[in-house]
Amino acid sequence: MAILEPSKRLIVALDVPSASDALSLADSLTGVCTWVKVGLELFIAAGPPIVADLKARGFSVFLDLKLHDIPNTVAGAVRSAAATGADMLTVHAAGGPAMLAAALDAAESSTSPIQLLGVTVLTSMDAAQLASVGVPASPADQVALLARVAIDSGLRGLVCSPQEVASLRRLLSENIHLVTPGIRPAGSAAQDQKRIATPAQAIADGATYLVVGRPITQAPNPRAAVESIQLQIAEATTIHQ
Repeated sequence: MAILEPSKRLIVALDVPSASDALSLADSLTGVCTWVKVGLELFIAAGPPIVADLKARGFSVFLDLKLHDIPNTVAGAVRSAAATGADMLTVHAAGGPAMLAAALDAAESSTSPIQLLGVTVLTSMDAAQLASVGVPASPADQVALLARVAIDSGLRGLVCSPQEVASLRRLLSENIHLVTPGIRPAGSAAQDQKRIATPAQAIADGATYLVVGRPITQAPNPRAAVESIQLQIAEATTIHQ
């Protein structure tokens, strides 16, 4: 896998409550980042047009909807998501092989190409949280299991916490994209994230893309925060390439 430029490895999570907030933030980041994430909060508030608005500004869009339903429903949702022009879309690997296969077929048959990413275990989940919903496995073991389900179903990208990146990278081809939320620059608060790492550590462990939200969106100067994180990515990439 070719090593991406630092500006193309950072995904800024536009986890804000309105289209106007999202576009204002995106406009402030024009020229310093390539990727933005549209998650459930923004997508439900602004609808599919927010993707087109961001694409028109030159951004690549990661649509993080974590689809998880019966295969036919998910396939239809994937086709609708592809039609927005989004570049990447998340589906829950826990939906199982049939759901993942239906999602992939829908993505590959769409006129607008969209890459599917299998979500393994949310970064807010630790061993206690997994046990509370009947999963006895450790987060690492559950991530490995769901990663294999997703890859065996044909997906070529995964979402995992920074703590599982190194182990997955050892198991998987370099052509598998690992998208990593739970990134916190040194000194940042963990907030509700349980399994986190710094940008440098995630890059060293083999992450392809880093998703960063509140350390940027809640910073006094989001543009400066992006530039600082990209510098950390660039330094780590130079050391580990």
